[in-house]
Amino acid sequence: MRILVTGAAGFVGRHLIPALIASGHHVRAALRDGAPPANVEEFRHGDLAGEVDWDRAVANVDAVVHLAGLAHATDALADERYDRINRDATAKLAQSATRAGLQRFVFVSSIRAQTGPVADHVLNESDVARPTDAYGRSKLAAEGLVLASGVPAVVLRPVLVYGRGVKGNMATLLRLAKLPVPLPLRGLHNRRSLLSVQNLASAIEHALSAQACIGQTYVVADPVAVTIPEIIAALRAGLHRPSRLVRFPAALLRAMVRIALGAHAWDRVAGQLVVEPRKLIEHGWRPNADTRRALQELVT
Repeated sequence: MRILVTGAAGFVGRHLIPALIASGHHVRAALRDGAPPANVEEFRHGDLAGEVDWDRAVANVDAVVHLAGLAHATDALADERYDRINRDATAKLAQSATRAGLQRFVFVSSIRAQTGPVADHVLNESDVARPTDAYGRSKLAAEGLVLASGVPAVVLRPVLVYGRGVKGNMATLLRLAKLPVPLPLRGLHNRRSLLSVQNLASAIEHALSAQACIGQTYVVADPVAVTIPEIIAALRAGLHRPSRLVRFPAALLRAMVRIALGAHAWDRVAGQLVVEPRKLIEHGWRPNADTRRALQELVT
């Protein structure tokens, strides 16, 4: 299969493209900046908020994996940029894919299209989507436009993705785990669903080939959720160190986290977000990477 991968130079793209090539696919890498993995055809484009010749991008390919988007914007025009990049550019790409008669369009959306940073129950696809910020709303709107475009489409909503080269919240936990000191995190019992980039790549490959997936929306996560202490313990096991976690008064820990990481960081550390990927598994996906082992491999 000839596959256009957008966001090819990003974290997921750098892991996905070698996996697709290893499976025998030919990849056309769409990117604005940076360098894609080796052995791919390149399609260079400008800002996704502007005009992109998506008809040329999808010419002579069989499928699209759409990874590109805007995840973090804080300026006064953030809401507008989310809509132009995450919603409008995605819709235009889906329209081009429809005109070209592509066999499959896999849109990698986000769990934030369905929920905020925490949830009081285990989430699955039957829950009504209630995004809590402009990013999530732009992703949800894009999902609807893709599914309505006429191209055979699959929507994936991954949770926090981790793997070598990860940034953001997981990179922060990795830096904490590398500190040669005890960490006051033992009292955190909230569970968070994570997704190894290997499991995400396999979910994308499954979505590209399985007929049962067409027209479906799936939450995607490793099968077993973990606590923050379990994440730190796994990372330190990869470093061949004991976990060295101690209890700390919750109020004081909350204040420290907010000072160190920002006002909203406590929800990301102490809030619960568990996702059940049963539907995708029932439709044939086989997540092979074990969470604790994959976390250990981040530092080995």
